[in-house]
This record gives sequence, C-alpha cells and structure tokens, in this order.
Amino acid sequence: MQIDKAVQDRAAARAAELPGSEHTHQFTGDWEVWKVGGKVFMLQTSMPGEPVVILKADPSDAEALRAAHASISPGYHMNKKHWITVRAGADVEPALVDNLVTESYLLVVAGLPKQSRPVDPASFRVPPSAD
Repeated sequence: MQIDKAVQDRAAARAAELPGSEHTHQFTGDWEVWKVGGKVFMLQTSMPGEPVVILKADPSDAEALRAAHASISPGYHMNKKHWITVRAGADVEPALVDNLVTESYLLVVAGLPKQSRPVDPASFRVPPSAD
C-alpha cells in the first residue's frame, strides 16, 4: 500500500520558507514539530497508516474549512476549536496547503510579543506559488 505523504512534504517545504521557523522532533512518539518564537504552529504524525498535518486555525475558518473539505477535520490530539487536521485528498491542493501553513504560522506570530516577531503578521505576504 502506497502512503501519500504529499501533504506532509508540501507543508514541511512551506514551513521551512517562513522566517524564524524551527523544525524539531518530539522526544516521544513519531511527531515532527514546527515552531516560531518557541510556540508550535504545525505538527506532523501518522495516524494508523495515514500521514497527517495538524495546523492552528481561526475558529470560524476552521469550521468553514471542515465543512468545505472532506480531507480536513478537527485537530488530532489538539483543541478541536483552534486546530485542524489535514489529510491527503483530491480536495486539498498544494496552494491550499501553503495557505493553511502560512495562516497557522501568522496566528502564532501574532500572539508573540512584538519584539519577538520575525515578521509583522499584518503585512506579511505569501509569495506567489510556483505551481
């Protein structure tokens, strides 16, 4: 059985482009963790045979995303109101993954003290996708 890691690969590539992003590993389990300013904005793991990406989301956006995309569900092992889980699926295009990772990052950056922010979340813009 082929495991589709395209969403994880795309999310990791986008996270690596974000200023101040730090990639770490959880000491226990098989969790990959991305932080900015010491705060988590993205997690990756595998649920039984299924690679997933867990991202922070504005609660109203999270609800709309879950309603619009079968491959997006409440955050796995996280606050279901503020986090989403993204799986590979036909309804999850690369540009959506880029946007979701960036939005998660900016939500966390906005919560950091101003002197600790690597970017201004109000003016940070996503470069156009190469896809």
